[in-house]
Amino acid sequence: MGQTMFLPPMKILLTGANGQLARELRTLLEQSLPGLTTYTDIDTLDLTDGNAVARTVAQGDYTHIINCAAYTAVDRAEQEPALCLRVNTDAVANLAKAAYEIGAKIIHISTDYVFDGTAHLPYRESDKVNPTSIYGSSKRKGEMVLLSLCPNAIIIRTAWLYSPYGHNFVKTMLKAATKRKTLRVVADQIGTPTASADLASAIVAILKAPQWIPGIFHYTNEGVASWYDFAKAIFRIAGITDIDVRPISTDDYNTEFTTSAARPPYSVLDKQLIKKTYNVTIPHWEESLKATIARIDPSDL
Repeated sequence: MGQTMFLPPMKILLTGANGQLARELRTLLEQSLPGLTTYTDIDTLDLTDGNAVARTVAQGDYTHIINCAAYTAVDRAEQEPALCLRVNTDAVANLAKAAYEIGAKIIHISTDYVFDGTAHLPYRESDKVNPTSIYGSSKRKGEMVLLSLCPNAIIIRTAWLYSPYGHNFVKTMLKAATKRKTLRVVADQIGTPTASADLASAIVAILKAPQWIPGIFHYTNEGVASWYDFAKAIFRIAGITDIDVRPISTDDYNTEFTTSAARPPYSVLDKQLIKKTYNVTIPHWEESLKATIARIDPSDL
């Protein structure tokens, strides 16, 4: 007979609960750890209000906090640096202080934007960070304040997230295909499309692991692609054949669409550490893209 895995009692607080990653997490948590999670978003808890965060965390007596809340409008952050910093740094500090007071563990979601994208090999967790945007800088400051206040935390850096929910590149492309027959997509930025459902599975695996091992970890799907490659795969998998996708450079895109923030030209992340530490199996990005597109409601485009 197989052994039954024993999990200590858990009470989980999930922030940013209406975002695309958290919505995937909600489904998985209710399937594998039912009834243990409280969901909160800006409408029920302002994470930039330190007193409110401290009160909520203490009263809930949570064992784990999963922070999916973030300011992710990369271009708008260049015009709203103070707001971006409050959400991506100050709010993280508030959660870290509250968690430390009651001994709760934190899983915090960060980003490839902490790197400048000038590397030519996948970024490891120990590689030098050098954010080149307000968004990236705010996320790195959030990492640092969390580790200083709550050294037992887990930080997961990810990239190019998408899901059937909210706003993301996959849904943007599918919607664009209903209105236009030609699309110009950046071909000189390289990364890894990452299904939010897969990252959510990794987070649940960490929660259920026999040992909590803190630190910074990288998680994306396997494989690499440009945004152009990604777009072509979206249309191929969705069976959309009457659209002409043309590759353009970042410089051409910035001229055409007037973007403000610098993007890392290379943001492939090395996943060996999370695979070894938490025995996580990671699917290839095209496999996960097929599964996600099958779940997208056309009426939601």
